[in-house]
Amino acid sequence: MNQAGIDEKYMRRCIQLAKNGRQNAKPNPMVGAVIVAGGRIIGEGYHVRCGEGHAEVNAFASVKAGDERLLPEATVYVSMEPCAHYGKTPPCADLIVGKGVRRCVCGCVDPFAGVQGRGIAKMRGAGIEVTVGVLEAECKELNKHFFTFHSEQRPYIILKWAQTADGFIDSHFRAVSISTPFTSMLVHKLRAESDAILIGRVTDEREHPRLDVRNWWGAHPQRLVVDHAHPLNLRSLHAHNVQSLLVEGGAATHAWFIEHDLWDEIRVETAAFTVSGGTRAACLPAGVVVAGVQRYDDNTIITYRRK
Repeated sequence: MNQAGIDEKYMRRCIQLAKNGRQNAKPNPMVGAVIVAGGRIIGEGYHVRCGEGHAEVNAFASVKAGDERLLPEATVYVSMEPCAHYGKTPPCADLIVGKGVRRCVCGCVDPFAGVQGRGIAKMRGAGIEVTVGVLEAECKELNKHFFTFHSEQRPYIILKWAQTADGFIDSHFRAVSISTPFTSMLVHKLRAESDAILIGRVTDEREHPRLDVRNWWGAHPQRLVVDHAHPLNLRSLHAHNVQSLLVEGGAATHAWFIEHDLWDEIRVETAAFTVSGGTRAACLPAGVVVAGVQRYDDNTIITYRRK
């Protein structure tokens, strides 16, 4: 296996480790780190919880005493650029420099204003060989909420609805169960991964949805209801560190987000049955591409992204 293949192999392990922090690392990004020497992993870790040690700290802490002598020839793999600033913990770039490793491989650059290449520059300035961009797309996808929040100054926005086979979200303007017990559980998983969940006033008054995560594990998202008197303020959400927003409806609310081009992902669940009348689901915007298709029972879930 050539060096590029080896780097990808260990970066995939970093991504695998990083996902363990999905719930507790927020609002920090999910990050995994692997330390390799002599063709084997001598240390690995991930960012477990916001305010505690970062992935690199935990990886170095896991190195056995007998393997510390290998650090001068080691390569540190990390899914996101090591931080270069003092926050709740010291800079990880300083830690890597202090350990005297030979090489560092970063999946992607940290978009946070306090980093943005400074960690890479600090390591290179200390004589460490740094490679950037290994499995970059996968590493960015892992923290798509974090990247959108810092680059667009707004949350990552997912529009989500369930519809019948003939395109209605209710049956003759009355609530109807479209999701199956299993797909409903997946919705609660999506809620647990979101900082806030939003519906329109009409949906709130008609259905009184709980919008919690009772069928999954995790914290309940912040509940938001909007109407003409209480419009959405994305700047306020950004100021309150809301990195991800799940918009569950109704159709007019979805249409507003689509009209204003405020979406990053659209998730549509379609059942096999028809109702012949009711509230039409929102129309998909032009230029969407299918990012994923899942089928559970008789329902199909399609995820759309921008082209």
